[in-house]
Amino acid sequence: MKSFIYADNAATTQLDQLAFQAMIPWLTEEYGNASQPYSFARAPKKALAEARKTISDAINALPEEIFFTSGGTESDNWVIKETALSDSDKHPIITSVFEHHAILHACQSVERLGHPVFYLNPDSKGVITPEELKKKIASNTRLVSVMFSNNEIGTVQPIKELAKIAHDSGALFHTDAVQAVGHVKIDVKDLDIDFLSASAHKFNGPKGIGFLYIRKGITIPPFNDGGAQERGYRAGTENIAGIVGMATALKINSDQVEENAKYVLELEHELLAGISGLDYIRNGSDNHIPGNMSLSFKHVDGESILHRLDLMGICISTGSACDSVNTQVSHVIQAIGVPQEYAQGTIRISLSKDNTKEEVGIIAKALVKVLG
Repeated sequence: MKSFIYADNAATTQLDQLAFQAMIPWLTEEYGNASQPYSFARAPKKALAEARKTISDAINALPEEIFFTSGGTESDNWVIKETALSDSDKHPIITSVFEHHAILHACQSVERLGHPVFYLNPDSKGVITPEELKKKIASNTRLVSVMFSNNEIGTVQPIKELAKIAHDSGALFHTDAVQAVGHVKIDVKDLDIDFLSASAHKFNGPKGIGFLYIRKGITIPPFNDGGAQERGYRAGTENIAGIVGMATALKINSDQVEENAKYVLELEHELLAGISGLDYIRNGSDNHIPGNMSLSFKHVDGESILHRLDLMGICISTGSACDSVNTQVSHVIQAIGVPQEYAQGTIRISLSKDNTKEEVGIIAKALVKVLG
């Protein structure tokens, strides 16, 4: 039996070995600053351009529409805060109640400065319906931000329809696609979106690097002031090694996206078959990121399940946030209305291409042992 099983891939993923190998030269040999004018900077500068092209190709964007950031949180904050703070008339922003906290906390920040934010509610399957957006949007709405897929329950949103509603009302549209990029096919032109956030460590790239897609022709204030990096929009010496690793990992995953999805869905079905005798609710919709499973077990505590499995060498996460006194049901589980007798017992198992059928069988047997 394997002594350690990692099944929390929605939190982070294992760095792809080819991505790691691609990073090494830029850490040890070609360590020049790409912004410098001498010849030692030429290779890093070329690597930067090639990585930008690789990433843009993966989402059907233009290279000049890709801006490198430290990750999804920075990208989200850039869109929310700079869109709001550049608007002296303080037009409303619309988002959903179950976004990642990178969006929710950024929205709370601009609210404290007097910028109105309206919140959409998902249905019981975790879907933000076009009808829900139509109820809240107005002709003066400045930005709509709805995540591509929810990080806790994996539900994929009808992004194309939501973006059309936003544009028909004259608003911009942003999606936090951190959980989706590299796992499902994304075409920003077909979806007709204006901004997209992504983070490399969610698709087998390194931590601390991500990107923001900004549609050509859209003006947004810079995130960092300083040098001229990222065409003056995001100052700071470029993390060439991280950027190359991210581009390598994204290309690998994008080239194999259908094959990976099919394999991970097979793992998912095997695990669910293995726990079919337990009393639980599967949260979310059928249209979800492969391998992302939010399961709520009746009359148990999700935190205790996590710790019991951890003692068995299995890593999962919960659908709750634990403090020193209480275990609180997450805002996502509350938003979709999971019954109280199940909500407290919510866990998230997120499988990836790196998991095996043997591991899935061990996880299922462990859950049966703990909960049966």
